[in-house]
Amino acid sequence: MSDKTTRGLFSTTLGVAAAGLTAAQGSRVYGANDRVRIGLIGTANRGGQLMTAFLTHADMEIVALSDVRKSHMEKANEQLGGKAAMYGDFRKLLEQKDIDAVLVATPDHWHAIMTIDACNAGKDVYCEKPISVTVVEGRKMVEAARRNQRVVTVGLHRRSSPHYAQMAELVQAGKIGKVTAMRMYHRSNMYPNGIGKAPVSEPPADLDWNLWLGPRPERPYQADIEPYKFRWWHLYSSQIANNGVHYIDLVRWITGDEAPSSVGAMGGKFAVDDDRTIPDTLHANFELPSGRLMTVGVYEANGNRTLPRPGYFEIRGTDGTLYGDDSFYEITAERGGQFQDAKPRREQVKVAAQGGNADLTAVHARNFLDCVKSRQTPNCDIEVGHRSTTFALLANISMTVEERFDWDPVAEKSNSDRVNALLHYQYREPWKLG
Repeated sequence: MSDKTTRGLFSTTLGVAAAGLTAAQGSRVYGANDRVRIGLIGTANRGGQLMTAFLTHADMEIVALSDVRKSHMEKANEQLGGKAAMYGDFRKLLEQKDIDAVLVATPDHWHAIMTIDACNAGKDVYCEKPISVTVVEGRKMVEAARRNQRVVTVGLHRRSSPHYAQMAELVQAGKIGKVTAMRMYHRSNMYPNGIGKAPVSEPPADLDWNLWLGPRPERPYQADIEPYKFRWWHLYSSQIANNGVHYIDLVRWITGDEAPSSVGAMGGKFAVDDDRTIPDTLHANFELPSGRLMTVGVYEANGNRTLPRPGYFEIRGTDGTLYGDDSFYEITAERGGQFQDAKPRREQVKVAAQGGNADLTAVHARNFLDCVKSRQTPNCDIEVGHRSTTFALLANISMTVEERFDWDPVAEKSNSDRVNALLHYQYREPWKLG
């Protein structure tokens, strides 16, 4: 069993500690009744969901909020009884000395700067997925966490589920034979209007649009970028990264794979007539050093089922095929084909998830809080999140340059100069990676 599987099976959430982090100089030592003091950056949508999940735990308190949109921040503070400090600029929040940990729930193009700055300020970090918009950003985030000896977890909350850990144990023990192919899809029929079209306009009065843009180029405000719809603009996010990374992470955890050796993707805006700058249809294929193919599809012009069984993914082995989601997993038996014995190669199984419909975000929050106190490695450490995010980012690059390319997962470089040129971008002044 790989280290990644062990981390999922034997976490502080499930009762046994994972490998520990060395306590950093100045790290707070927690007494039995001490609360973890948290600052939340990004208070709308996912930030609000994170706040709700963390508030289920009595040993923490949210003491500060930051958002570029004042009305969102004030609404969040109402849920906290108006007790949190509020900052329009996240850098002011990071200066608050009594904050132990920071939750980063902003648009994706901000994740790297905020996480690195928080680590440099001595804060532990819970960063939402995808962790970055470039491969270089992700590696710099890992380096900042290690350099500052910080607990940094990624909001791939299914990493705290014993249900998926059980799947990983079965597959890596060979219970479905040799795995050769995996498939997963993001599906949503957004035809014909998609996110719509919006004219250039003045930003809302309570929005700091310049700060929202941050390291990305200056541009006029459009209402179909902020709020929420930034996920369909390539400068700020993408759907293979936003939603697809959940499934990529699950499958590579279950199989024990870390990184691709070759990447090829194609797609386009084929049907949806809107302002998006990402495709409505995308196929990405990854060849893995273990001798497997991973296929990720993004279908936003057709939402019908893509797999023969319900579930988020399909993992095809020589003895059986695994399907699963948060509520169940199922293994269908393989039979021998041409020139082979046609009898079933294993039994059929269908297993309901233990714990029913547990709020996995709250469970993941529990693991993060435990690790802040114990200095142990969280279930979804920043390195894990970086590796999963990299798959999605490389698919976007392959589609952009219209090349299939090889990938060196150690050097994190390609054999293509055009690909390597897109592993990072020039930030707008004054922003930089700390």
